[in-house]
Amino acid sequence: MTKKRKSRGRSKGGKGSSGMVQCSNCGRQTPIDKAKKMTSRVSLVEPTLARELRAAGAYIASPTTIKYYCVSCAVHYGLVKVRAKAERRQTF
Repeated sequence: MTKKRKSRGRSKGGKGSSGMVQCSNCGRQTPIDKAKKMTSRVSLVEPTLARELRAAGAYIASPTTIKYYCVSCAVHYGLVKVRAKAERRQTF
């Protein structure tokens, strides 16, 4: 059987099975080591008000949100690029 990628498209190595996670966009169940994890910070305050509060010396908390995307949604949104055949087996 040919191997398209060195990691077989996952980051699990030889540990057996891994848990599943739901895609944040389409809801597809994807293995957690195959899904693309995107973290972003969400501001709870408007930027103009935040600037004034920071100038006054206030601390503004911005919680991080974690989203998991399946491979097809990650490619569709441009989070992951489609690589050429020669580049697929390379690890960075």
